[in-house]
Amino acid sequence: MASRNATFYETGVSGAFFAPLRWSFYVLILLLALILAAWIVDWIFVFRVWPDGLGRLQAILTEDLARTARLDSEYFDITRFAMHAANVLYEGIFGITGIHDMGARFADAAALSIPDTIVRSTYVANYQAIQVAMIGTQLFGVRLAVLFAYWPLIVVAYAMAMTDGLVQRCLRRAGGGNESANIYHRAKYLQVALLASISALCLLLPISIDFRGILLLGVTLLVLLARYQWAYYKKHV
Repeated sequence: MASRNATFYETGVSGAFFAPLRWSFYVLILLLALILAAWIVDWIFVFRVWPDGLGRLQAILTEDLARTARLDSEYFDITRFAMHAANVLYEGIFGITGIHDMGARFADAAALSIPDTIVRSTYVANYQAIQVAMIGTQLFGVRLAVLFAYWPLIVVAYAMAMTDGLVQRCLRRAGGGNESANIYHRAKYLQVALLASISALCLLLPISIDFRGILLLGVTLLVLLARYQWAYYKKHV
């Protein structure tokens, strides 16, 4: 069997060049999957659950955006960052694809071209679903910006838990204590599941609430898991 080092796969200059592109592609696919999941949740609640439908979703967007103003500081304007994130996502999905301009043309009383006339019937038939997706994308962008704003807190908390865990590991090894690969791996995988669950709740939950409570509880659990992970790290460091 040929050696992996003899191939063009992830080695040398090629690996260093393509790795960022590959990870950027993975992040883009994950982002699009989350946005699609947010659309599905919004469609279900707008058309099946909420009596006021689209108005309720618009109200949630307004409330979430207003709530970011209470998080602003002299060092970081979260409201502006959230609005920018919402606009970037909206432009990337509905601006570049031409869906936004298409709706503007259809709303105009001017005569349409033959292709626009054909597409117009499909657009009109799915107008409400498209509006839900547009508002849902902006809501997703606002909440994503809030999550990014809390990443420094998460990183600092994780670093402190990691440091404390490594200190406990050194003390236990000096006293002849045993290491545990099972605890290490379970704590590591639970952290991934915890971060995924928190992100899903904050990005997809179809209600307007202050997510700081969810984030505070999540960071607390993350710190405990990170401490156990590094306290029982099995390899030499």
